[in-house]
Amino acid sequence: MHAAVIQAADAPPVYRNHPDPAPRHGDEVVVEVLAAGLHHLTRAKANGSHYSSNGVYPLVPGVDGVVRDEEGNVRYVALEDAALGTFADRTLIDPRRSVILPDGIDPVQIAAAMNPAMSSWVALRRRVDFHAGQRVLVLGATGNAGRMAVQIAKLFGAAQVIAAGRDTTRLRALTALGADETITFDQIGQAADVDVVIDYVWGEATARAMIPMLTARADRTAPLSWIQIGSIAGQSAPIPSTALRSAHLQIVGSGIGSVPARDFLAELPELASAVTAGAIDVRACAVPLAQVAQAWTAETGDRIVVVP
Repeated sequence: MHAAVIQAADAPPVYRNHPDPAPRHGDEVVVEVLAAGLHHLTRAKANGSHYSSNGVYPLVPGVDGVVRDEEGNVRYVALEDAALGTFADRTLIDPRRSVILPDGIDPVQIAAAMNPAMSSWVALRRRVDFHAGQRVLVLGATGNAGRMAVQIAKLFGAAQVIAAGRDTTRLRALTALGADETITFDQIGQAADVDVVIDYVWGEATARAMIPMLTARADRTAPLSWIQIGSIAGQSAPIPSTALRSAHLQIVGSGIGSVPARDFLAELPELASAVTAGAIDVRACAVPLAQVAQAWTAETGDRIVVVP
């Protein structure tokens, strides 16, 4: 078969022949890969910068995808740490870490949406006590996961969703997807009285935004849940101690480890149904697996999906 193979952390993937997969234990089955998303997580695990990376090379990247099993079932699967990912003609999966998808789904749309959408979906469902009528701020709303977070917060009944980012053109487009207000980072005080922050930014940018937000809140004793999901502005944020003492602030993370695998899996069927029904707008660009080297570093607003 063919696969994308990465030989070292700083090396791009190379499309080449690869040995066919063989189950190593009774729970594994061989499946045909239909589509696999090129996510930030895919790159980060491949180059060793993600906290869940194991640093073992060579490897075939790909953390999830849409596959067809030997019985003809089409599944969405999320892989555990493995040397053989989904950027291949075939891969190995544990069916217990997958969900069977309904007939008529578009594999490219599902592969593009599930990973970025899952970040905010699971965060609001499993990491905080979110309920309809609350107000949500999305930091980093112009990225793929951020624009989905705007839609998912609305889908869950948020009374107000404020989208924050740097690209004003992309920000304006978010009003059509449910954003009630769009702001840049220098206007962050205008979002002071939200109940939940979904943060894909972190780093210095989050630290600079936090104090103006907290000091501008009409009632500092009102609970504020700050969910850290992404870190596009830096892995560390110098949060002042006064941020934790001067307001009813709860900072939590949402990701692999802080949410049990069984909780992720429990949310997958409803999320897949929402994507299939068109409740979440998905921007996907299918690219042949043979062109993986060019796609790996491509700059695009769409989610790249490799198709064997």
